[in-house]
Amino acid sequence: MRIVELFLNLPKPHRVLLAGLCVVMFLSILSSNHSDSVSAHSTSLVLDSGIRYPIALDTTRFEEFTENTELQYDTWKSVTVKPGDTLAKIFKRVGLTPKETYLVTQAGELAKSLTTIRPGEQLDYIKSSEGKLQRLRYELSNTKVLFVDASDDFKSYSTLVTENPIEIRSNFAFGQIESSFWNAGIKAGLTDNLIMRLAGIFGWDIDFAIELRKGDMFNVVFEEHYIDGDFVGYGDIIAAEFINQGDTFQAVMHTDGNYYTPEGRSMRKSFLRAPVDFRYVSSNFKKARFHPVQKRWKAHRGTDYVAAVGTPVMAAGDGKVIRAGYDKFNGHHVFIQHGEKYTTKYLHFKKRAVKKGDWVKQGQTVGYLGSTGMVTGAHLHYEFLVDGVHRNPRTVTLPKAQPIAKNEKAAFDKIAERRLQDLNASKNIMTTIAYAALTE
Repeated sequence: MRIVELFLNLPKPHRVLLAGLCVVMFLSILSSNHSDSVSAHSTSLVLDSGIRYPIALDTTRFEEFTENTELQYDTWKSVTVKPGDTLAKIFKRVGLTPKETYLVTQAGELAKSLTTIRPGEQLDYIKSSEGKLQRLRYELSNTKVLFVDASDDFKSYSTLVTENPIEIRSNFAFGQIESSFWNAGIKAGLTDNLIMRLAGIFGWDIDFAIELRKGDMFNVVFEEHYIDGDFVGYGDIIAAEFINQGDTFQAVMHTDGNYYTPEGRSMRKSFLRAPVDFRYVSSNFKKARFHPVQKRWKAHRGTDYVAAVGTPVMAAGDGKVIRAGYDKFNGHHVFIQHGEKYTTKYLHFKKRAVKKGDWVKQGQTVGYLGSTGMVTGAHLHYEFLVDGVHRNPRTVTLPKAQPIAKNEKAAFDKIAERRLQDLNASKNIMTTIAYAALTE
């Protein structure tokens, strides 16, 4: 503090001179500590005021930097792929040589994707000052971009794929059935694909052709993918709820990609309720029905599903094909044995997709809907047998689903709790919106 007081008591010219000397000394010390070219024992350099002194700068590093970063300041040019275009045609159109085309296609496995470019896609490129291809850019997908870079001597090219990080956001949809599930899904803002996936989740418990009623409701939470803030597509359905005729069904997706009830029981049952995506049921399981072709009363021991000719028909469960053939009554048909207890039969195919002895998985196509055999129109006749006895496939009690593995249960419980909160939150939001609309 004494030194500060003495400094402040000095006349103003002296204070200015002393401050100037301190600044010069500080700069001199700083320069001696950080200089790469001056020795620690070099002599002081006295500069006279009012004189401009030339300073020599080493520009080598700056020139090296500008050479290495030249591509960052060049302008990308773009070319759109036209019908009938090949990489050679495109390169010729932008002034590149056949040799460059060849070298690019030889740049490794990744470069082979350039041989399958499609009309409407875009290639971006940079040329060197000599007009040679310096760099090429091609979007492989919404998330992946292929770069092809020239070597220093332009005698070869290398490839690199970069992947843009995807931001995953959750969205929800809530709907009530008035006329059909499909129309309700569209009205709720779901895409065709999301509607089908939602039906697939509950397809083991609900027959979407004949069991839906006006007033049934669904609530679904699904993922949306974004890159740099731009929407690029939909992800998984991560939680869903369906209220059908007063019964509530809920499903939560686990980390293994499968769906389970909130209690941890798999949504995937041993059998599908319906083995085909159909328009309607033309004939149900009945003890007596007047046969439209044979003109007599007889039991109808299955369910007839009507759909477009050629619609794929799926195996209702895992099993072995015990019969695949043709006769004048059943037309093209397939019978599948599921263990010792269950058998399913599929009749009147246009064409079979499996043969006797094949092992099939649930959901695998076993044939295509048609009108072969003794029928009046195209449909699938589907039968379900338990211990050799025909049962109504729409109402028969199916084997219970297996629970989630014990070592996964604790982790799943945490996921399920969070997903159920998401479902409840979406319902609360929709209730609030509906109430606001009614009170306007």
